[in-house]
Amino acid sequence: MVIDQQKCVGCAGCSIACKGENNIADGIFWSHYKQVTTGTFPNVKLEYITTLCNHCTNAPCVNACPTSPKSMHKASNGMTLYNSDTCISCRMCEKSCPYQQISFNGDAPSFDGKAASDKPAYYNPDRDLTADGGTKGIRKKGNVEKCTFCDHRVANGVEPRCVEACPADARIFGDLDDPNSHASQLIKNNEYFVLQPESGAEPNVYYIKSYSPKK
Repeated sequence: MVIDQQKCVGCAGCSIACKGENNIADGIFWSHYKQVTTGTFPNVKLEYITTLCNHCTNAPCVNACPTSPKSMHKASNGMTLYNSDTCISCRMCEKSCPYQQISFNGDAPSFDGKAASDKPAYYNPDRDLTADGGTKGIRKKGNVEKCTFCDHRVANGVEPRCVEACPADARIFGDLDDPNSHASQLIKNNEYFVLQPESGAEPNVYYIKSYSPKK
C-alpha cells in the first residue's frame, strides 16, 4: 500500500468504507488516523496521517503468536492474516504490534443492539468469503482483529475497499514485487517513509510526500 500524503484530504472516507466492507463493530478500527498539531497560534499547522496494519515482512505479531500452526500468519501473497477459528485470545499479537493496529473484540458482536445472527440490512456477506485465514464476516467475542487488505476482494482481482473509496486517489495498492506496478513506480520516483522503521518489522505501507513526525 502506498499513501500519498499530499493527496490525502483527511476526510476519513477510508475508515468509513472499511467499517462497512468488513462489518466492524463500534470502537474498533481497521483503518484509522492520527492528527498532529504543530506551531503556535495563530500560525498553526494540522497534519493528518491515515494508519492501518502494515502487513510487515518481519511481522512481530506473527512471531509472537504461540499457536501451531500460527493463527496470525503470513499468507503466500505476503499479507499478514489470521485465523479466528484457531485464535486462543492470548492477545500476544496485539501486545507485540509496534503500530497498535490490532484490536481485541471484548464484546459480543452486535449492530445497533441487534445480535449478529439477525443479519442487519447493512451486513456485508462478502466478508465471509475470506481468501485465507478464516476471518469471519463478524468476529466473535474474544477474538483479535485487524486490516486484512480486504483479502476477500483482492483474491477476486478487486482493490481493497479503502483504496476504491478514497475520493482523492491517495491510496494505491499493488504488487511491490512487480517493478512496473503503479505502487512500485511511486516508491521508486518519490521520497517516501515508513512508520517506525526502527522496529525492524519491515512494514509494507509506504507514505510519499510529507509528514513531520517522520523526522
